[in-house]
Amino acid sequence: MAESTSLFDVVSVFFEIIVLIVKFWITTFVSIYKIFTAEERSVEGDIVLITGAGHGIGKEMAIQYSALGATIVCWDINEHLNLDTVNLIKSKGRKAYGYTVDVTNREKVLETGAKVLKEVGDVTILINNAGIMPQHQLLKHTENEIKKIFEINVLAHFWMFQAFLPKMIENNKGHIVALSSMAGILGSRNLVPYCGSKFAVRGIQEALLEELRADSNGKSKIKLTTIYPYAIGTGLFQDFKIRFPKLMPVLKPEEAAAAIISAQRKGMEEASIPRELLHTNKIFRLFPSPAARLVGDFLNTYVESDRK
Repeated sequence: MAESTSLFDVVSVFFEIIVLIVKFWITTFVSIYKIFTAEERSVEGDIVLITGAGHGIGKEMAIQYSALGATIVCWDINEHLNLDTVNLIKSKGRKAYGYTVDVTNREKVLETGAKVLKEVGDVTILINNAGIMPQHQLLKHTENEIKKIFEINVLAHFWMFQAFLPKMIENNKGHIVALSSMAGILGSRNLVPYCGSKFAVRGIQEALLEELRADSNGKSKIKLTTIYPYAIGTGLFQDFKIRFPKLMPVLKPEEAAAAIISAQRKGMEEASIPRELLHTNKIFRLFPSPAARLVGDFLNTYVESDRK
């Protein structure tokens, strides 16, 4: 009897493995197909909250989402710049609300988040965009500077989740977009704490997605998208270096914003800017690290230190 049960278990596991292999390849091919064919869903009527909306990519996303019919909620620590974005959107006859918020202040985030839910409505698209990028050698970073990098680039994500994720779970609807960086995939000199913070963002997004899937028995309709920008001319970094500048030009904030919005509307879990970098990196990860570094050395890509 025991031998019969054991044989049944073996056969059962064997068939499970066969089903897994079939599902694995079907899912792989469908996912690849969607990269090229996925349609951009409408965001008309959505409430989009963007942190760091006063300038750069955040401002451009606010403008472009508003043009698509979304209601925009602009958060920034700089009241003047944030108001500029709000007024610009309103001048075009579109809906925008502005709140001055330090996203590192948990109490302020929760307080303002509750105000947004009451005054504007349930946030359906949350974009964690705010970030800083000091660029110098690790030992030249001060203690306060390192703390600030992680407070803004990492901890603020948790406070935003606490403010807006409960409603998304209650409604089983929402989309969270987080801006990581290619420095959250590839380490770079003069950016050690920044790289650490952006690697953290990637891990947070992946873990949260798994938690939402598990807690809902796979029924969660909340989507997560992680974005890995490369060189964007936002003023966030200075002295970007690459051996062949035409191979990897610095993109304009409006170009990056358009790519982020497209990735969100297509429901992509992750996307790099430019798009091919993420897939290229995955291929290079198949090779031994010393071999991959040879290519990196050949391209000689890095960010110059701002402290000599």
